[in-house]
This record gives sequence, C-alpha cells and structure tokens, in this order.
Amino acid sequence: MLVRTVILFLVGFAGPAAAFCTDAAAPGVEWNRCLFDERNMPEAGLAGAKIRSSSFKRANLEKADFTGAIGSRAKFISARLAHAKFEGARLNEADFTKADLRGAVFINADLRRARFFRARLEGADFTGARLRQTDFFDADLSGAVWTDGKHVCAPGSVGQCR
Repeated sequence: MLVRTVILFLVGFAGPAAAFCTDAAAPGVEWNRCLFDERNMPEAGLAGAKIRSSSFKRANLEKADFTGAIGSRAKFISARLAHAKFEGARLNEADFTKADLRGAVFINADLRRARFFRARLEGADFTGARLRQTDFFDADLSGAVWTDGKHVCAPGSVGQCR
C-alpha cells in the first residue's frame, strides 16, 4: 500500500503533460536529457519541443522542424540536419560539431556559445540570430545569409563569414 501511495504521489507531481524519452516526435514534446543517437527522423515535426541536454549524435533529422524549440546544451554531433528549421529556437551551448546543416534556417535563433566546429553551413540563414561567443572554427559558411539578413558569405568562407 505504501508503494502505491508513493507512485500516486509522484504521478501527481508529474501531471498529465509529462513526457518521456519514448514519446513520439511531435510539436511541443518534452525530450529533456534523452538519447536519440543514430535515429532516423527525417522531417520530424518538433516545433516548440523541449530538448535540453538531449543527444542526437549521427541522427538523420533532414528537413526537421525545430521552430521555437528549447535545446540548450543539446548535442547534434555529426547529425544530418540539411534544410532543418530552427527559427526562433533557443539553442545556446548546443553542439553542432561536424553536422550537415546545409540550407538550415536559424532565423532569430539564440545560438550564444553554440559550437559549429567543422560544420557544413552552406546556404544556411542566420538572419537575426544571436551569435555571441559562437564557435565556427573550420565551419563552411559559403553562401550563408548573415545576421543582418543582407550579407551573404563569400564562397570559401571557412571559420568566419567574409
């Protein structure tokens, strides 16, 4: 009886909106501290998702929609994110090391202290993005639209937008 009481007490705290790492990809899902390494989730609809400290290493998330997602310290290392949408997402301290982000949209995203080490960012759109202390070391920014929405990075822009 005591165990049942404790379980009911804990379920009451979680509330009906609680989510788990086994929940399906859906707008607003809560996947905090979850592992999705090497998963195949192209075109996943994750607008407004909470993915803090979650890992998507080597995952296929091409054309996924992370609009308005909250993903501080999320790991997208070597992930396939070509043409993914991160509009208005909060991804401070996220790690995109060696990720394929060609044509990705980061309009008005918070990317402070994010890491794009050796990432492929050709044609990405950073209009209005916050990039304070963001690391683009050895990242290919060729053809990317910069934060002012007007400047397009020159071909061969590696590590910085020229």
